[in-house]
Amino acid sequence: MSNSTSHARGDSPDRSAELDTQRLLFQAILDNAPIGIWMLGIDGRMKFINDTFCDAVGVTEQQFVASRHYAEVLPLSITENCIKSDRKCYEQVEPHVSMEWLPFVDGRDHLLEITKVKLFDPKGSLLGLIGLAVDITERKAAEDRLHLTAKVFENTLEGITITDVSGYVIEANAAFCKITGYSREEIVGKNLRILQSGLQSTSFYETMWQSILTTGCWQGEVWNRKKNGELYAEWLSISAIKNEDGQVANYLGVSSDITESKQHEKQLNRIAHYDALTGLPNRTLLDDRLKQAVARAVREQSMMAVCYLDLDGFKSINDSMGHDAGDRALIEIARRIKDTIRGGETVARLGGDEFVVLLLGLERGEECSMALDRLLSVIAEPISIGDKFFVLGASIGVSIYPMDDGDTDTLLRHADQAMYSAKQSGKNRFHVYDLALDQRARNQQMLLQSVQHGLRINQFELYYQPKINLCTQALVGVEALIRWNHPESGLLSPARFLSAVENTDVDIAIGEWVIAGALRQIASWRIAGLDTEVSINISAHHLEYPGFIDGLQRQLELHPDVPANRLQIEVLETAALDDIAEVRLIIERCSRLGVGFALDDFGTGYSSLSYLSRLPVDTLKIDQSFVRNLTASKGDHAIILGIIALSRAFELKTVAEGIETEEHFTTLLEMGCDIGQGYLIARPMVAAALFDWAARPIRLFVPTAPADQ
Repeated sequence: MSNSTSHARGDSPDRSAELDTQRLLFQAILDNAPIGIWMLGIDGRMKFINDTFCDAVGVTEQQFVASRHYAEVLPLSITENCIKSDRKCYEQVEPHVSMEWLPFVDGRDHLLEITKVKLFDPKGSLLGLIGLAVDITERKAAEDRLHLTAKVFENTLEGITITDVSGYVIEANAAFCKITGYSREEIVGKNLRILQSGLQSTSFYETMWQSILTTGCWQGEVWNRKKNGELYAEWLSISAIKNEDGQVANYLGVSSDITESKQHEKQLNRIAHYDALTGLPNRTLLDDRLKQAVARAVREQSMMAVCYLDLDGFKSINDSMGHDAGDRALIEIARRIKDTIRGGETVARLGGDEFVVLLLGLERGEECSMALDRLLSVIAEPISIGDKFFVLGASIGVSIYPMDDGDTDTLLRHADQAMYSAKQSGKNRFHVYDLALDQRARNQQMLLQSVQHGLRINQFELYYQPKINLCTQALVGVEALIRWNHPESGLLSPARFLSAVENTDVDIAIGEWVIAGALRQIASWRIAGLDTEVSINISAHHLEYPGFIDGLQRQLELHPDVPANRLQIEVLETAALDDIAEVRLIIERCSRLGVGFALDDFGTGYSSLSYLSRLPVDTLKIDQSFVRNLTASKGDHAIILGIIALSRAFELKTVAEGIETEEHFTTLLEMGCDIGQGYLIARPMVAAALFDWAARPIRLFVPTAPADQ
């Protein structure tokens, strides 16, 4: 603007300079303002735009001003919305505010809050629009974060409270209100002490606040009380919140209601540690109580007794009245034992009808004896179940610490062993563990393991003892007798090892081995020209094994050329009479297969005559104890006569064992005994020797024929 022009308008040079300065100052203010500012003419052309906006979008003021419309220099993606907002601003009286995302030169989209205002000249004519753009990207992000935080605060399942430094509630979320039963209006302004249940001690809270003050946080399990007075457990985390000066201004509490999980934990703990039927501690909890009991005995220098108790006669209740009645009996016995022992002592149920009692703080052995006598007495009192009364007894084994100074497992095992001794001694009594007895049991266990090993590596062998017709002296069969070719002890008879395997799986394994060996030998002899019956000894445990018949049938099928009647099974009379109904069924099934049966050691059982008719056997074997004293004892002589007469009445064969003298032989022949075996005839021998023995003529001597033949 020229000076002449200024003078023509009446402006002095000083005034003109001042205006120029003000214009430059105004321009500087606009360009340096932290917001975008522009003026848009009614023709759509930019009249002015500040540096802040230009620098942000990367378009110069010259480019904006030179364009016919800003749409030519701004991204197409945003110009449509900008033009729409221009139009709306022209159409309305108030300023127009809009939000627009605009790409900046920093490579990010920024959110702008754009305010557009119509611009008029002094005469009221519309000149265009003034635009103001404020970058609210960070503010919007902060608002979004705050909104998200608020949503989390309200929708989280954890209870959240914010308190001042004195513990007064400033804010609480919906989850906290749901957990405690207090509404927000009821809890805000209250101190959180109103939730305290009284279950935690003062020292608990002192420790809690000490942790918060020193570390800034604490977490743990707390029992609190709801508005309605109900107790609840929560897992609580408390954090200190500091202000800009580093001073604690607030506390944040985050809690989860764990009442249900605590109850579930309690139930699981009870299931894990207590017997479901009686409510007594189970084996798991007993282990812990045992450790505590030993520690107490050491601390007090006293004695502690581990009493392993097994009920006598319990099976009869289950068999006659059913398992429900048996359960009722167990519950009653558990109650009696618990009521009899002192407080602090333990009674646990291990399962079935087995219990363990821990007697603590004993000073003298007599105290233990008196306590056990009381237990036996209360257990023996009649139990009423339905309309019947039952009387049970108990066999109790006892190990006493520190006389028995083993670990807890050893103490319990020793008490168990002593309990079996009590049963074997007549039941309804107690027996204190004996170290010597335990050593014998250990020896027996070692023997059992040695037998198992011997079976695996074929150390066993069958010997055969001939049985002859006493009248013709002809071979009528052999008895297979197992022998152990022990690598260190030499040849061992069954008496040296069978007792160790009695009633075990090895007992069954030996029986299966004997059956297989006998059938192979019968087949081999038949091929060689010797066709004779082989009798084998089978234990009652093996005979009553559920798979015995099927196993026997499979063994017979492996030897189709061996007639089944060439195999005879011998079973002890006492074993057969223990469960006569079951043994009868087994014998009948064996008979259907063609296998014969003999009652071994006949005459030693307790009701031989009355039960004989119910057992479908072929042969009675007279026990050698009667034969040994045959000529010296009138009683044994009479018994053998009775057995022979009985066998004839039932059309059975009789076999006399243990014939060792000619007098035995001739006397038995005169009495009418059919078959004999013993050292006089032949000792047990290996299979090859038996074949040679059978090939030779058998003539011991010429006896006098019995008068009745």
